[in-house]
Amino acid sequence: MYDYLIVGAGFAGSVMAERIASQLGKKVLIVEKRNHIGGNAYDEMDENGILVHRYGPHIFHTNSKEVFEYLSQFTEWRFYEHKVQAKLNGELYPIPINRLTLNKLYGLNLTSEQEVKVYYEKVREKRYPILNSEDIIINQVGKDLFEKLFKYYTKKQWGLEPKDLAPTVCGRIPVRTNDDCRYFTDKYQFMPKDGYTKMFERMLNHKNIELILGTDYKTILNDIQFNKMIYTGPIDYFFDYEYGSLPYRSIRFEYERFNSGFYQSTAQVNYVDAEIGYTRVVEHKYLGGQESSTTTISKEYSQEVGEPYYPVPNESNRKLYHKYLMLSESLRDVIFCGRLAEYQYYNMDQVVANSIKLFNGLVCGK
Repeated sequence: MYDYLIVGAGFAGSVMAERIASQLGKKVLIVEKRNHIGGNAYDEMDENGILVHRYGPHIFHTNSKEVFEYLSQFTEWRFYEHKVQAKLNGELYPIPINRLTLNKLYGLNLTSEQEVKVYYEKVREKRYPILNSEDIIINQVGKDLFEKLFKYYTKKQWGLEPKDLAPTVCGRIPVRTNDDCRYFTDKYQFMPKDGYTKMFERMLNHKNIELILGTDYKTILNDIQFNKMIYTGPIDYFFDYEYGSLPYRSIRFEYERFNSGFYQSTAQVNYVDAEIGYTRVVEHKYLGGQESSTTTISKEYSQEVGEPYYPVPNESNRKLYHKYLMLSESLRDVIFCGRLAEYQYYNMDQVVANSIKLFNGLVCGK
């Protein structure tokens, strides 16, 4: 007899399990359909001793002291600031767009933030209201920068035109007036020293937590007893696709090994040209900090089928999700949380913060 059945061993499920087990002394069973913990943050050493993020790069960054201190119970950290470049017509440019990007791309000599602001004001096209991802970028930096650096990358990534995606998709990427080439500017920017999988192992190493891997929870529901369920999987699957499937984007990874120190000058290079089939190349050695005479890269091909990675944010999908949300709210003994269960694109720190908040509110009654 378990107090809680938790479906999924990613961030949402693992944080909830750890909190319930350690703070309430309740018995928890986690059922995970994959053969490993950690969800999409899972990493492992490859045959060359390089820590590889098997589901794409997961870069920890947050401004939340609470989230950072919570995770610090389960890992030491390695300082790491993520840098991304866009490859356009064979040339590399800093992303997010900043003063250096503009100067190199257009042969300019902008020397101050004020000059960059004036430039943006000159090239932007005022869009109101902001209805989609095309609007939000063109409203900030104009049509040429949008088409060069956003349009085709976004189309490859999502299988949709930017005008058919919510403003939040492209709006996540800032537009800068300085020469800061860091992808994130959060207060806390680190990577788990021993990797994410080791962090999850420590998080779930508790006498009140049991774990079943490689199992669909629906296949064992009749064989176990529990009081409440915490569900972090796809919400449409929970309800047997009653209203149809919610669309997700998936990714196919191609790995390559090179007998060289490094393959590229930054951890991540986005390929923004339309004719290149993959969206980005990630060099994993940057992320884990390993020293090796070889290096491992992964090329990412976005696709419709496969593991659900990214909810597709547009109005029709939002309405479909809302139907499932109404169903979920009628269930008293099931808590839905996490990216898949809430059909929401969360950063890792947001999932941790939301899970802690949910634990405090729904479980502890605070």
